[in-house]
Amino acid sequence: MESLINYLLQYGQLNAQQVELIENSVKSVTLGIGDYFSEAGKTADQVAFVQKGILRVCYYNKEGQEITRYFIEENNFAVDLNSFDLQIPSGEYIQAIVPTQLIVFNREQLKNLTDTIVTWDKIIGKITNKALMEKVNRISPMLAEDAKTRYTEFHNRFPTLVNRIPLKYLASYIGITKNSLSRIRKELTK
Repeated sequence: MESLINYLLQYGQLNAQQVELIENSVKSVTLGIGDYFSEAGKTADQVAFVQKGILRVCYYNKEGQEITRYFIEENNFAVDLNSFDLQIPSGEYIQAIVPTQLIVFNREQLKNLTDTIVTWDKIIGKITNKALMEKVNRISPMLAEDAKTRYTEFHNRFPTLVNRIPLKYLASYIGITKNSLSRIRKELTK
């Protein structure tokens, strides 16, 4: 819980009563490898803070291939924002790829925090803006590069993730096969 409060305090001030209200408004959820936090076709009604572990956001393309869009690591929020805000079915899955510990808010709890904590919307707005910028930065630089460069760039930008993510998901994110990724990794270790 402390990691969540410390994260929120980076974006605004909260007094002891507000911190207590936040702590009483959440629940801890543990996901095993492969468990979903949210699923395509369902409307997102919860927001998670990743306390420990890694989530991946993925979808299925028209050919039925599973595509990893990006990863969400510790000290970040996870939600399909369009689905949550617009109350429409999600087009993507949010799945744990390692054992993951989440702190979860539901829609009603978030509304209560908005109604009770004057600065809550401002804090959440800053967090959302930061998350959207990070999401763009994680996706866009990778698109125009060759596979070796994409892997090297991922490794350089996310050194703490590269050895924690199963190869099949990392390969999907980079847009290559698992075998190609193994070959690239072998070449780079020579």
